[in-house]
Amino acid sequence: MKFITIFILGCALWPIALASQTFKRSANPVSDAVRELLARDSKNLVASAELLPGEKYGYHPTPAQMTFGQLMVHIVQTNVALCSGISGTPAPLTPDELQKLSDSDAKDALVGAIKRSFDYCTEALGKVNDSQLGDEMMMYGRPSGLSRAAALVTIAADWADHYSTAASYLRLNGILPPTAQPQK
Repeated sequence: MKFITIFILGCALWPIALASQTFKRSANPVSDAVRELLARDSKNLVASAELLPGEKYGYHPTPAQMTFGQLMVHIVQTNVALCSGISGTPAPLTPDELQKLSDSDAKDALVGAIKRSFDYCTEALGKVNDSQLGDEMMMYGRPSGLSRAAALVTIAADWADHYSTAASYLRLNGILPPTAQPQK
């Protein structure tokens, strides 16, 4: 019985032991972790935007849910506002320009906008370090009431939430989401 317990415990801990071999100490563990999530989630969200046909951007499973196009606009708006506030860098779009984005814009325009928003986040968050995370985040020159740390956690959670929504919409339209695609 002891052997079985030790064997099971060993099997359970083996992946952890393997992962620990690739651990890299960082002076900015929180910022670095969010940058890693950004790299993964931006790839999946852009690919989702590209996979759904343009004529399906008005799709939503229930009347209470956003359309796929509204989800893409929301992602762009959130990326630009939060990445600007977290990094303290000027946003590439003003609040008025962000409000002009529309779910009825052509698919190519929305895919381009989401790509640019993630490019901006990559550049902006590349300048963030953990020593700044206790500072209050400013949004368009106004205090937000949130720390930069809280905003980092918020945007990372948003990317996960948005991808799960996009993946569900894709599946409901008979399309495998990016993370379910066969490896090439």
